[in-house]
Amino acid sequence: MAQQEVPKTLLQALVRSRGWPYAEAAKEYRRIGRALANESDADDCRTADVSEPTWRRWTGGKAKGLPNGPAPRILERMFPGWTVRDLLGPPPAVVTSQPALNESDIAMTARDAAAHAGNAASAHLPEMTLDQIDDDVRALAVAYETTAPSTAFHAATSLLRDIQEKLERTQRPRQKERLYTAAGMVTSLLSVASFDLAALGAAVQFARTSAMYGETIEHGPLQAYANGILAYLAYWDRRPTAALRYLETAKTFGGIGDMGRVRLHAIEARAHAHLDSPVEAQRAIQAAQEPGAGMRDELHDVGGEFSFGPARAAMSHATTYLVLGDSQRAEESAVHALALLRDEANPDRPVQMQVTVDLARARLLRGELDGVDEALAPVLQTASEWRTIGLVERVSQLRMQLARSGAAHAHLGRELGEQIEDFVALAAAHPLPGTHLAIES
Repeated sequence: MAQQEVPKTLLQALVRSRGWPYAEAAKEYRRIGRALANESDADDCRTADVSEPTWRRWTGGKAKGLPNGPAPRILERMFPGWTVRDLLGPPPAVVTSQPALNESDIAMTARDAAAHAGNAASAHLPEMTLDQIDDDVRALAVAYETTAPSTAFHAATSLLRDIQEKLERTQRPRQKERLYTAAGMVTSLLSVASFDLAALGAAVQFARTSAMYGETIEHGPLQAYANGILAYLAYWDRRPTAALRYLETAKTFGGIGDMGRVRLHAIEARAHAHLDSPVEAQRAIQAAQEPGAGMRDELHDVGGEFSFGPARAAMSHATTYLVLGDSQRAEESAVHALALLRDEANPDRPVQMQVTVDLARARLLRGELDGVDEALAPVLQTASEWRTIGLVERVSQLRMQLARSGAAHAHLGRELGEQIEDFVALAAAHPLPGTHLAIES
């Protein structure tokens, strides 16, 4: 049998010991890059890759100097205990033959293995610490609708930093999986809060980060939820076709419960409405209304912001019908949503106020100005910190709709117009320039 040539670099020796061909090594390189990006928000690591010619130069001892970042960080994470200079240099010792083993050698190997296992076992967190993290994430999600978005953003940021710090302290795979799940859920909440505060770019970045956390641990519901966020952010950004692509991706993930399925169908209906496809929009609404199979998952059924029950579905359908210009169905869905919310109503809750504005807009489509005034009264009393982008955009669109209607010159119409302008001027979030598609009729 031909003897394998002596490795030219330590990197080549380590790769051979692991039995990695180039494709496997490149896959691990990309995975480590994403993990580093998630841990330290290093964007240069997120899309890091290594071509086969570059890999051959590194392993074959033909590299001229040290590689540029982020390669050193990734290589040193792939092969702990070695610097990139060590890895690209010759092996510490070249073994050209296999010496005979004696009992002392075997015993030493056993002791080394035991020491390594002991170190790994010591690098873990108390289970109660992880339980507390889970409780904190759940509490944040449940309290979101009754917490001012700026306050929720700061709380979520603090919690994410705590989770990231704990990820550095444990080496146990199951603990890391729980922490990555928690990190993904918190970044989803940060995306929602950023959107409520009219920071669309940050909202997209947080949603992508959440999706990557989900990909790291192959968590289907988390990836589906994050792609759902990206979908509705896309149609707010006037890209409904992109929204449908995100939704198609979201549907490919396994483990999604009934609530997650309803949410995706509701978002899909809105995207079709923006594309002026009423038949497809109605088909998606009907799919959302079909009875479920009783399936649950560990994200959507946490509750709070992650849930998507009948009230939220009805609220979404009301907006979809407004986009399609169907005032009758829009009002029916809005009234139904408000009835479902009545038992748990909070007068300052923005999602409740949003559907109330949709009810007013549906009535304005039919010229019922008194009905608009009646519906809008509680909305205009909303505290400024609760005037999120979803609410402000709806009210702004109502103002534009009012200006285009014959009611604009009526005494009540002029009064409503002035009140709406004052409402928007004092809002915490201001309308996004050129971004009105998500709620236009």
